[in-house]
Amino acid sequence: MITGRYPELRLRRNRKYSWSRKLIQENTLSPSDFILPIFLIEGSNKKVSISSMPEVYRYSINRLSQVVDRAIKKGIPTVALFPKTNNNLKNQTGSESLNENNLVCKAIIEIKKKYKNQIGIMCDVALDPYTSHGHDGLIKSNKIINDETVDLLVNQSLLQAQMGCDILAPSDMMDGRIGKIRKALDKSGYNDVLLLSYAVKYASNFYGPFRDAVGSKKSLKGNKKTYQMDFKNSDEALREVALDIKEGADMVMIKPGMPYLDIIKSIKEKFKIPVLAYQVSGEYSLISNAIKKGFINKDAIYESLMAFKRAGATAIISYYADRINKILI
Repeated sequence: MITGRYPELRLRRNRKYSWSRKLIQENTLSPSDFILPIFLIEGSNKKVSISSMPEVYRYSINRLSQVVDRAIKKGIPTVALFPKTNNNLKNQTGSESLNENNLVCKAIIEIKKKYKNQIGIMCDVALDPYTSHGHDGLIKSNKIINDETVDLLVNQSLLQAQMGCDILAPSDMMDGRIGKIRKALDKSGYNDVLLLSYAVKYASNFYGPFRDAVGSKKSLKGNKKTYQMDFKNSDEALREVALDIKEGADMVMIKPGMPYLDIIKSIKEKFKIPVLAYQVSGEYSLISNAIKKGFINKDAIYESLMAFKRAGATAIISYYADRINKILI
């Protein structure tokens, strides 16, 4: 309902000065709204650029401190770990995901050893960084099989919890995995480990640079449409979230971010649960390259991130997080 009318009511009065605009602004961003993704690579003293993601790098374990130090200094509460697994360690079943000496496990141990609980650690629960076929699940008769995949994901979750991971983030989109992981964690004494479910992960065209970063793009056979969501659907997202909440999810993720602001808003309004948005690699690279070429102003970064908050996101995973002091204006 709109009250008043022009010329007695002039909405531009509120916008006249910078102080008056600040006074009435409805949403704000701070470093505590962000999670910083970190890509991991084998070796020593490595900081390797990712060609499809400007200003994003893969770090060897002994170089992690330079990026974690920066995150803590900027007030970012959590980092998310993603490995680029060597091809010779990949196979059909993704068994490297259960190796206690894999990249993610070594990174968890290193961060906890140096920083204790100064910063949270989020770990991806999925097989695609470890499988030779690039899928998030096991394959049988050319189909992604659900229940056997979930059993493997449960074991991956237990291993990461044992290493010291604070937030387990199943991103595989298999049915029933949240409930089974939660039960296994509680039974094993990991009651305090958080579950962030990628409850709404669409079969999107915006993931390409990420798959480059973790080394799964070239190996991916086919597509992921039989388990990730159809981007033409929205009501289905509500069903996915409702199921995962019942199974024990503490938080839920919407991925990708900006093309799905309507989904973020509807889920936040309906369920009143912490809702995280992932500004995925394709979104990041499109914005970064457009800025580099002069097509848009760098303040578009801030505008894109504020869109998530305006839609209702509790927190945002963004590759811009470690440059947040240059973005918050």
